[in-house]
Amino acid sequence: QVQLVESGGGLVQPGGSLRLSCATSGTFFSIIAMGWFRQAPGKQRESVARITSIGATNYADSVKGRFTISRDNAKNTVYLQMNSLKPEDTAVYYCHVVVTYRSGGVQFGHWGQGTQVTVSS
Repeated sequence: QVQLVESGGGLVQPGGSLRLSCATSGTFFSIIAMGWFRQAPGKQRESVARITSIGATNYADSVKGRFTISRDNAKNTVYLQMNSLKPEDTAVYYCHVVVTYRSGGVQFGHWGQGTQVTVSS
């Protein structure tokens, strides 16, 4: 199975920066895509950013130009660099990884435990 360990959340002032990390471990054949979601109190979980195995990325409109997703394939780790943070970015951020367990196999999604990001003065 797959284990995801997130780190990097915390409290930051508006305009500040944080970097989230999510390390993937366990037994799997390949990682198809890695991404970040977030869920604010009383709201649905939403996609923030995603990166595929070949490095293609996409972002939610609300974070374009401020957040950057990247991955280290050797470490099976995905990062989310968050700049110019706003109070509305406050949420629990979840890592999401899509893997296969054999060549050409079904894709399975796995979630991290979540890390709190609070943007407040």
